[in-house]
Amino acid sequence: MKIYAVYILCNKKHGTLYVGFTNDIERRMTEHRRAVVESFTKKYDLKLLVYVEPFKYVNDAIAREKQLKRFKRQWKINLIE
Repeated sequence: MKIYAVYILCNKKHGTLYVGFTNDIERRMTEHRRAVVESFTKKYDLKLLVYVEPFKYVNDAIAREKQLKRFKRQWKINLIE
């Protein structure tokens, strides 16, 4: 059974935030930490995993990712803390 995950990365406390979605959190974190692709996460050195929310169904995970991306910054910080 696949587990999907919505996650938040940051570079330091109250620093830049990134919301993402994946079907393999370990692989995805390795990609972020190695900065293999020119991306937002590489540009801002986002390597700290600060929040993970697992989902059984892909559609639920995608909907949650979209919801979190619309959250105000402070709401995301409150969620993390």
